[in-house]
Formats: sequence, structure tokens, C-alpha cells
Amino acid sequence: MPKYFYTAKSLKGESETGSREAKDEHELARVLYQKGYVLIKATAEEEKIKKRKLEISLPFLGGVSLKEKMVFTRNLGVMISAGISLPQALKTLAKQAKSQKFKKTLFKIAEQVIKGESFSDSLAQHPDIFSELFWNMVKVGEESGKLEESLAILTRQMERESELKSKIQGAMIYPAVIICTMIGIGIMMLIVVVPQLAQTFEELEIELPLTTRIVIGLGTFLTEKWYFAILLLFLLVIFLRTLLKTGGGKRIWDNLVLKIPIISPIVKKTNSAYTVRTLGSLIAAGVSMVRSLEIVSETLGNFYFRRMMAESVERVRKGEKLSQILKPYQNFFPPTVIQMLEVGEETGQTSEILGKLADFFENEVAIATKNLAAVIEPVLMLLIGGVVGFFAVSMIQPLYSMLSGF
Repeated sequence: MPKYFYTAKSLKGESETGSREAKDEHELARVLYQKGYVLIKATAEEEKIKKRKLEISLPFLGGVSLKEKMVFTRNLGVMISAGISLPQALKTLAKQAKSQKFKKTLFKIAEQVIKGESFSDSLAQHPDIFSELFWNMVKVGEESGKLEESLAILTRQMERESELKSKIQGAMIYPAVIICTMIGIGIMMLIVVVPQLAQTFEELEIELPLTTRIVIGLGTFLTEKWYFAILLLFLLVIFLRTLLKTGGGKRIWDNLVLKIPIISPIVKKTNSAYTVRTLGSLIAAGVSMVRSLEIVSETLGNFYFRRMMAESVERVRKGEKLSQILKPYQNFFPPTVIQMLEVGEETGQTSEILGKLADFFENEVAIATKNLAAVIEPVLMLLIGGVVGFFAVSMIQPLYSMLSGF
């Protein structure tokens, strides 16, 4: 059994850290709860050696990280299975929350539940924290009397989502570091080296080519009006963020990432993995196929995957099978997916088949992200070489012209 390093708190608020062998985090949480402790954080021994996973959002910026919501969902399921009332469990977990926003929200939800409001309706009032997928699965658990099972499915869903996003973010670290380093060196060259060469050219009264004048002009602008450069960068970031929030801007961006050779396969596999994983989780929890497709269409990130799911809703409602509906979309889903989904529909094991498909896509994403650095490195080298070459030619060309004149 794997060994876990854990942090837990008693119901009185006393902290405890240590290590223990357990089959998985669910068993660890159950064992600790039997001793009067609530699991706050658990890390497998092999993960302790690896780099820490990147969080989806940062608590100190007022957000609630996916990791924190995952721990909350797992512990809530454990406490409910132990017979603790829902309001008491919510208040206990609220005291352990790291994010102040999450803490206040859980206390508020606990009060609403005490007043007679359903748990799912209370969650739905906080869409910035709990997604439509989350509260719909809770609602199914409430209506079926199997809230603990719904929370367990949600926990597994979030664990997979966290792993997938962590792999993608980890793969992007290398190119991001290279690009940032290249930009930093370029700015230093423009601020330090270019003004000195510009002064030399001015003293020698050399006629400068267009590329040299562009480089010198940029260096002078960054040196003398750096505050304008920062302001322009700030405005550009705001403009791009605002543009991506609009329907047209988001559609253009999503279409672009689906056509970039290196990025497109990863984007398609990631969205495919999330689609089949979420759909399978909802069906396993007892949500109808039509409602599951509606929820998935609202939670997907890519516009074209979202539109594809939305268009499927009406056709499934009319009696068509999902496998037949998805056949024209083989540029998004490979034929194997359609065939396996068709088998699942015929055998009544759609959720199990979707779970296996999700595992397949997530494995494909893991392989693609591992190879991403090797694929993108030549592109980065060409990019760096092109920028360095442009800078070198722009600065050396006037000197070469002057020397050739003698």
C-alpha cells in the first residue's frame, strides 16, 4: 500500500501531521476520522519527491483552488457516511478552510440548510465556486438518498481533472521559461547595448538602414519612456482578457488553438477527456443522458466542443443515439470512440465505457505533454535564432557598410 504524508485537524482545531499507509486517500480520511481528525491534505510518498502540483487558483487572491474543493468534497462524504448531520459537517469543514471566501461560503450554506433549503440549491447560489456539474450531482444524490456516493463520484472527477490540468501546466513550464528568458534578455539588450551603439553610429554619421532604425527607436522608447511601455503592456493584457470573454473573441481563439499543429492534438484530447469523463460521471450518478449533455455543454471550455454537445441535446431528446450523432464529428473524436460508445449504448454500460475512454484520452494527453518539450524545443531554437539574427544583422550592417566604403 502507498504511504501518505498527511495534515489533519481534530474537531477542536488541533493540528496533526504524520505519515500512514493506506489504500487511497479515501481510506486515509476514514481512518483519521475514526480517531477524531479531519484530513486536510495528503500527499503520496512518490508525489513528495516530485515537484508540487500547480494550483488552479490562489487562495490569497480570493479564489478557491480545485485542490481545496476536492479535499472538502472527500471529507464531506466521509463525515456524512459517519452519521454526522450535513450542517454540522459543513461548519466543521468551514473552520478548516484555507480560503476566507470558501470559509464564509460554507458557513452561509450551512445556515441555509438549517433553515430548510436543500443543499444543492444552496450550492447553486455560488456559481463562482461550485459548478453546475457539482450541484447537479449533489441534487441527484439528495433525491436518490445516495449523497455519499455522489460526493465520491465528484471527488474522483475532480482528482482526474486536477491531474490532467497539472500535467498540461507542467508541460508548459519549459517553453514559458525559455520565452520569458528570451524576452528579458532582449529588453536588456535594447536598454543597455542598443543606446551605446546608437551613440556610436551618430558620432560616425552613418546612414542607417530601416531595420537598424527600428531597433534603435525601440531601444530609445524603452529607455526614455519605460512607463509608457508598462502602461501599454497593461492595457494590452486587459484588452486581450476582455476580448476572450466576448463570444466572438472566444470563438476566434478556440478556432485558432484547434488549428495550431503542436497545440491542436493536446487541446482536442484534453476536451475529449473532460467531455467523456464528465458525461460518464453524471450518468453514473443517475442523471439522464439529455440533462448530462446539457450540463457538459455548459462546462466545457472550448466553444466548438461546447456547441457540439449543445447540438446533441435536442437530437438525443428525439430518440437518436449519441454514437450516431457524434459520427460527423470525427475531427474531434476518433472512430474508436464512436465504436466504443455504440457498444456501451447497446450493452447498457455507457458510463463504464465513457470512464475507460476518459482513461484512454488522459493517458494520451500525458504522453503528448511528455513529448511536448522535445517537439517545441526546435521551434523555440528557430525563434530565438531568428530574433538574435535580426538583432545582429541590424546592428552589424551599418558597420559593415562603413568598412566597405573605405
